[in-house]
Order: sequence, then structure tokens, then C-alpha cells
Amino acid sequence: MLDNEINMEGAEKKRIKRGVYLLPNLITSASLFGGFYAIIASFDGKYEYAAIAIIISAILDGLDGRVARLTGGSSKFGVEYDSLSDLIAFGLAPAVLIFTWALRPFGRYGWLAAFLYVVCGALRLARFNVQVTTVESKRFNGLPIPAAAVLVASTVLMFFHLGRGDETVRHVTILVLVYTLAFLMISNVHYYSFKELSPSQRMPFRLLVGIIFLLIVVAANPPVMLFILSLGYMLSGPITTIVDKRRKVSLKAPAKDRKETKEAGSKG
Repeated sequence: MLDNEINMEGAEKKRIKRGVYLLPNLITSASLFGGFYAIIASFDGKYEYAAIAIIISAILDGLDGRVARLTGGSSKFGVEYDSLSDLIAFGLAPAVLIFTWALRPFGRYGWLAAFLYVVCGALRLARFNVQVTTVESKRFNGLPIPAAAVLVASTVLMFFHLGRGDETVRHVTILVLVYTLAFLMISNVHYYSFKELSPSQRMPFRLLVGIIFLLIVVAANPPVMLFILSLGYMLSGPITTIVDKRRKVSLKAPAKDRKETKEAGSKG
């Protein structure tokens, strides 16, 4: 009788392991749907809707991992599914958007630039999956692909907010932006990950005030503020990397001087 109960418990555990966690993967599926809709909207010429769908996908992408950690629903299946979803929602969808909206006049060079964005995004995701257990959790190695997609989408919304502007300016701006984002995604530039901001942990009161103030500012003028925030995040990586390198050099210099002084004293 006892053996039968043990066998039943073992079979139940196997069934649980074979299943998937519903809530985090539903959120990931919603993020994937947003990316798919963005592609359809881009083909239909609804560029603003496509940009908004990409931003919503990015919000959902930020939620699924946190929900998985809060509910204890993290799994290897979820990680792989999330990466595949990210490639569609933040790699392919923004590339289709920028090609149909701004890069088509460049012909072959336009779609090659869009493909460069996709392949660099795929390489960024592959590297993240390989380094996820070895890289410092506080920082991302290279610009995260959701952040790159949000900057693309917010740039499109910004142009519509300003009345589209000059056609040549739009085409050249997007072309330069695509190459910049592609380079930053595969670079070794470090970006803050925000993983320390966990809703399940106690945080300083001023952080809550800051988040509320940020939401109010974004709500006041979403196209402008989303563009400023996403552009600021993109620039934060190179700036912090340069500052960190200078700090390391300044720390090494006194150590080197002390070593040379010690060697000179020993020779004397």
C-alpha cells in the first residue's frame, strides 16, 4: 500500500514537471501577439498602432519574468519561449515597421539595414541565454532588445507627434538609429537591468514617490516622454561604461605609483 502511494506521488510530480506554468506564459503569449499585430499593422500602413503595440509588448515582457519569479513559475521552457517571443516582438516587428515606414526608399540597402537589426537582436538574445548565469545580474551586457524596440517605436510616435516632418530627415534618422541600435545590442556596453526593483521586497519610500512622479510625467505627454526616456537609457550605457573605465584607470594609477616608489626605495 505504501509503495503504491509513493508511486502515485512520483507520477504526480512527473506530471507537474511535464506541464507548463500558465500565467507567465500567457503574458509572454500576449507580448508575442503584440509583436505579430505590429507586423500586420505595419503592412496595412497603421504605423502608430504598430508602434503602440510594440511598446505594450515591452511592458508585458517586463511583467512575465517578474510574475514567474513571484509565483515560483520560472522554468527553462519559459525562458526559451520568452526568447522566441522577444525575437518576434522586438526583433522582427520593429524591423518591419522601420522598413515599411522609413527605409523602403533605400531599396536593397533599406531592407539590409532592417535585417541587420534583426540578426543583431537574435545574437543579443542568444548571448544573453548563454551568459545568463555568468554575467552580473545588475547589468545587461549590451543593449537589451526590448529597449531597442521601444526606442524604435517611440521614435515613430515622436515623428507623428511632430507632424512627421521632412521626409529626408525621417529616412536618414531611422537609418542612423538602426545601425546604432544594432551595434549597441552586440557590444559589451553595460546597461542597468532594474532587476533589483522587485515588488515583493521592501524599497525606500523615495523610490515609490519617484516612480509615481515618473508615471505622471509620462502620462502628461506619452510620445515625447517615452522617446526621451528610451533615448536616455540607450545613452546611459556608453556614458556609464566610459565613467567606469576612467574610474578603473584612476584607481590603477595610485597603485602603480606606490609600486614604483617601493621598487625605487628597495634599489636605494
